[in-house]
Amino acid sequence: MPDTLILLQMTALLLAIGAFAGVVAGLLGVGGGIILVPSFYYSFAALGYESDQLMQISLATSLATIIVTSVRSVLAHNRKGAVDWQVLMTWAPGIIIGAIAGMLTVAALRSAVLQGIFGALAMVVGLYLSFGRAHWRLGAAMPTGILRAVLSPLIGFLSVLMGIGGGSFGVPVMSLYGMAIHRAVATAAGFGVIIAVPSVIGFLMADIAPADQPPFTIGAVNLPAFAIVIAMTLLTAPLGVRIAHAMDPRPLKRLFGAFLVLVAANMLRKAAGW
Repeated sequence: MPDTLILLQMTALLLAIGAFAGVVAGLLGVGGGIILVPSFYYSFAALGYESDQLMQISLATSLATIIVTSVRSVLAHNRKGAVDWQVLMTWAPGIIIGAIAGMLTVAALRSAVLQGIFGALAMVVGLYLSFGRAHWRLGAAMPTGILRAVLSPLIGFLSVLMGIGGGSFGVPVMSLYGMAIHRAVATAAGFGVIIAVPSVIGFLMADIAPADQPPFTIGAVNLPAFAIVIAMTLLTAPLGVRIAHAMDPRPLKRLFGAFLVLVAANMLRKAAGW
């Protein structure tokens, strides 16, 4: 049985992580995964569970939470008619293939390499949030054919490598190809479901040494983190939404982008062993 003090410390950290992730997701429309992965990593490391497989646990647990949050989100958006089901259905096969490939890649790598990958990709996302412009376009309509066959698995693959849903890569891609932002966000919630479900099934069967697992972990998915974060995000995301409607979130999005760049830089530093 795990030490009671460890369980209390873990619970307190997870309550704070879930509350913060929920507010950020509601306020900025940024998926919680980009907050959860580094938060899980540093929290579990502080509790004494740092290992070569800790990033696998952080990524897998983040993706498990995304199943619930993405399903809720896509159902809510669908009630408003905002989900582009044609795009979702035609992009789904490639995204699923990419997600499975991402899960297998994560399972084969160790924390230092995964930290470097997360840091590099988070740096790209942070710079886009800080400097991206709504009028930027690569085309007037969503790609089909070969370009879709390349982009759809790439979105799934990169998302699993970061432990995030479909928003951080899917929304920019859809926006760059002329989709209205509210429709892109709604459709990306569907991307999140089809990214997270197959990858989490694989991560539940991951071979993690028992000594490296935080308490109550199955495969690479930590159950207390999953349950507590889901509960807290359900409570705090509406607060973030209310704040977003009361003020202009664009400066905050750029500020969050700068914060994410710092988080990414620290991950890259740790990956390099500095």
